[in-house]
Amino acid sequence: MPYFLTSTILFLLGLGIIYWVHSQYHMDIVVTPAEPPADAPLISVCVPARNEEKNIRRCVESLLAQTYPNFEVIVLDDRSTDGTARILDELITADSKVSRLSLQRRETLGSRLSILHGSDLPSGWAGKPHALYQAAASARGEWLCFVDADTFAAPEALASCYVKAIETKADLFTIMTFQELGSFWEKVLMPLVMTALSVGFSPRKVNDPSRRDAVANGQFIMIKRAVYDAIGGHEAVKDQIVEDKAISEQVKWNGYRLIIAEGYQMARTRMYTSLAGMWEGWTKNIYLGLRDTPSMLMLGAFGATLSLIAALFLPVWPLLGFLWLLKGGGMMAIGVITKALIVWGALLWARANVSRGLGISRLYALTVPIGAGMFAAIMLTSAWKVLSGRGVTWKGRRYDPAGSQARHK
Repeated sequence: MPYFLTSTILFLLGLGIIYWVHSQYHMDIVVTPAEPPADAPLISVCVPARNEEKNIRRCVESLLAQTYPNFEVIVLDDRSTDGTARILDELITADSKVSRLSLQRRETLGSRLSILHGSDLPSGWAGKPHALYQAAASARGEWLCFVDADTFAAPEALASCYVKAIETKADLFTIMTFQELGSFWEKVLMPLVMTALSVGFSPRKVNDPSRRDAVANGQFIMIKRAVYDAIGGHEAVKDQIVEDKAISEQVKWNGYRLIIAEGYQMARTRMYTSLAGMWEGWTKNIYLGLRDTPSMLMLGAFGATLSLIAALFLPVWPLLGFLWLLKGGGMMAIGVITKALIVWGALLWARANVSRGLGISRLYALTVPIGAGMFAAIMLTSAWKVLSGRGVTWKGRRYDPAGSQARHK
């Protein structure tokens, strides 16, 4: 009887948690393709690039192909040590050659692309805020659009996002981009990470001006230049590695309108291409989220616990029931097996829907124990870094526990 009662409690808890976790993602605002407005203010697209030779060409070319009629693209090469600078030079040269043959081209693409070379990182600054600070300083637009170098915009992205920003009266408008998942490990881990983010940062709460919940997706952010200047720009968040969340907090907490929307049709992002890259990136991101807010540390511990249960206990649960049945457990053992299989079925159904939404095979739902184990390890590593006071390393730079730049690696 104790085994049966324990199994029943776990059954009810399991179904409740699965439903709760997978019901947090409510993206009520969706950006769909829209025609460019007749009165189009200048939008300055700022792209920080540090060691982005794999992505920068595709990123810049997608931005230069926008249907929006009035924009400029500013790429800040943040002292890259790979082939980023060479590729940017090739893009400028290609535009120059074509512009000599076409007046129309010269009036559009050739005059829209600017390449800046970043200065040394000052003490007290994190790398990305400093790069965007430099890019924004040379921008001329009424709106600024910050786009990560691993993000690739659809031709109508600027026009559609601007139209939706005006429609929603946003001062800062950000979209969730479609995540491109190529490798096996991306497809195993990233769906779980995206689900965890929807739990930690509910879009409905973020869009509610009466709540303090604030987050933005640094892969694509549009902000009014006047608002950007009013909150102090990136200088106000100069020591924050997760600068997008910090900027969103400055915007919302100062009474401006923050909107987050689904923009899967507008832009695609390939965040990481290897397990090592995902480990470094998400350990850093989760570390900073746990460090900044004590409540997030508790949520992180809860998430790690759930992940460990999914990774270790769920696969064993029906097996324990089967062993009990072999030892004479009778109908109670069958009940344990049935409840375990129902929970498994509910979890696989929910994860299959997540996989479908991310454009990967539903069969990746079967990798939940592996992904959950990896996610738990990342969460625990991040929590350990918080509690031990250790810093993090990102893009070849090491940051101290306070978040400011400590030294180049």
